[in-house]
Amino acid sequence: MATLKKRVSFFDSAEGTAIEEILVLMTKDTAYNTETSYSANTVQYPDNLIPFVDKHMHYLNTHPAIDPRHYISNLRLMTRIR
Repeated sequence: MATLKKRVSFFDSAEGTAIEEILVLMTKDTAYNTETSYSANTVQYPDNLIPFVDKHMHYLNTHPAIDPRHYISNLRLMTRIR
């Protein structure tokens, strides 16, 4: 049986830290739509709103096959306000 592997230390890695810094810079830039979104997890997010950075860091952590640099590049394209 195959086992699923997660990047457990992604948040603590140099790559994870760099990606988090990029996401934070995106939230500070008014050229991007980085509003919070709905989360059903009321334990972790009592107001049911997950911040932009948390949402995308969690996604990258749970999907280790995705190249974070490509993900960020696509995210910039999708969230750019025209």
